Amino acid sequence: MNEDFLIRIDGRMEQGDESDSVQLMTRGCFVRRGGSFFITYKESETTGYEGCTTTVKVAKDESKVSMTRFGPAAGQLVVEKGIRHLCHYDTGYGAMTLGVAADEIHSRLTDEGGEVEFSYTLDADQNTILSRNLVKISVKRTGPVT
Repeated sequence: MNEDFLIRIDGRMEQGDESDSVQLMTRGCFVRRGGSFFITYKESETTGYEGCTTTVKVAKDESKVSMTRFGPAAGQLVVEKGIRHLCHYDTGYGAMTLGVAADEIHSRLTDEGGEVEFSYTLDADQNTILSRNLVKISVKRTGPVT
C-alpha cells in the first residue's frame, strides 16, 4: 500500500450533555475508483485495533459513507442518507446490534485529496438515541514514503 497521503480523522461523540472527542493522524492511501473515493490506513496500538486495516468508502454523490475494518477486530459502519442500517458492535464484554442513521454527509474530495464530513446517530431501537457522532476526515497528498 502506497502511503502517499496524510489522513487526519477528528471524531466527536455527543451523549446528552456530555461529549468526547478523538483525533487521529496517520499516513495512508487515497484513490478514486468509479463513483467512490477510498481512504485506507493501518490501525495502530493507539487506536486499539493494531493489526487491522480500515477503509473508508465515500460515494462521490455524498449519499453514503462506509467504514470497514479488516483484520482481527473486523467491523463495518454504514452511514447512508435516508436509510437506517443495523450494525454489529462488539464491546469486548459482548455484542449488540445498533441502528445507524445519517444526519449529514458533505464531501469536498477530489483526486488530490480534500475533506469529508458526516454525522450520524446510534440507537438501541428506533426510539432510543444513544449518541450523535460527528466525523471529519482530511486527506492531503504528502508524496511517497522514502
